[in-house]
Amino acid sequence: MKGVILAGGTGTRLHPLTRITNKHLLPIYDRPMIAYSIEALVLAGISEIMLVTGGTHAGEFLRLLGNGHEHDIDRLSYAYQDKAGGIAEALGLAERFAADEAVLVMLADNIVERTFRPTVEQFAVQGGGARIVLTEEHDPVHLRHLGVPEFDDSDRITKILEKPDEPPSHYAVTGIYCYDPDVFQVIGNLEPSGRGELEITDVNNYYVDQGTMAFDILDGFWGDAGESIDAYYAVNDFVRANGANKG
Repeated sequence: MKGVILAGGTGTRLHPLTRITNKHLLPIYDRPMIAYSIEALVLAGISEIMLVTGGTHAGEFLRLLGNGHEHDIDRLSYAYQDKAGGIAEALGLAERFAADEAVLVMLADNIVERTFRPTVEQFAVQGGGARIVLTEEHDPVHLRHLGVPEFDDSDRITKILEKPDEPPSHYAVTGIYCYDPDVFQVIGNLEPSGRGELEITDVNNYYVDQGTMAFDILDGFWGDAGESIDAYYAVNDFVRANGANKG
């Protein structure tokens, strides 16, 4: 399995901090934010990684990370997303890098307390399809700003709703996804959403409709440091007090 870290976007929700840099280069406690997603993938057993970014600060990732060897990455590649086309479009840029292998995709503003290596191991024996990581969230206001899965009586996901007015469960989809190589064909057949982007929720719902979507519930803290200024500082406070990416 190969890893894809998505570190693009304009970071408007973190203005004015992101007027001078990419949000994934902002500090979380004592390291740049991007370092946490790299560490998370390496701890999950992934040593070949592509970083997808964009905007005017893309070169700063190369200056910071170089060839990735200091971060225990065997092979670090880069891709550039030249416009805001959505998470799924950004993932599509990694097709040649993936080279018909499965991929684990992580949004670089996601910070986790504990490793998701068990998800990678379970996906390896799953036999294709997709596997996503959920987190428990009981605040309905917060859920209305996230992707929320709907379950049937057998606890299978029947649909994922993006920012629902009435959340159908107390779980949210984190930015951690495992896909088989067919994901790039799925992306190639997507239609842009109303905001003109290729949506990762549409990719996930494709696998749901195919009956090949599995999930795990994350153990411990999960935070989206790019969600808002308040969320950014809340993640900082948690990591300073408790650490991240524990085994």
